[in-house]
Amino acid sequence: MLSVTKIFHFEMAHAIHGYYGACKNIHGHSYELRVTVSSVYNNDDYIPAPGFVADFKEIKNIVTALVIDKLDHHLLLSKKFLEANSTITAANNLLVFEAEPSAENLLLYIKGILQEQLPEHIHLSRLKLFETKDSYAEWVSNNLFVY
Repeated sequence: MLSVTKIFHFEMAHAIHGYYGACKNIHGHSYELRVTVSSVYNNDDYIPAPGFVADFKEIKNIVTALVIDKLDHHLLLSKKFLEANSTITAANNLLVFEAEPSAENLLLYIKGILQEQLPEHIHLSRLKLFETKDSYAEWVSNNLFVY
């Protein structure tokens, strides 16, 4: 199986409602998102011209438009967090999330958007979302795609 990965960075703040540690408070992270797309070939022949599993520029444009531009420099809070913290009012950069905006839920949200919007020739095979430099959530597809 061949795969390629494009790495993205964005800044985002969040808080986790129902958590009793420091993450219950609004705080920010410098996220790193690794998007891996792949295909499976039945032999070891070279890929026909232009020789790409997927064009890095195409991946960059899609992920930037669908994910990075929507999340970068935003505050992501759940409806439950906002209900419990009525002093927080709408801000230009506030995004209301259905679930708690943990790294895991954020990754599932990103997966859903990308799987729905990626062109048919680009198969999403893996996502890694680093919340800190040494902590990440990961999703791996259990479906293989054949060109």
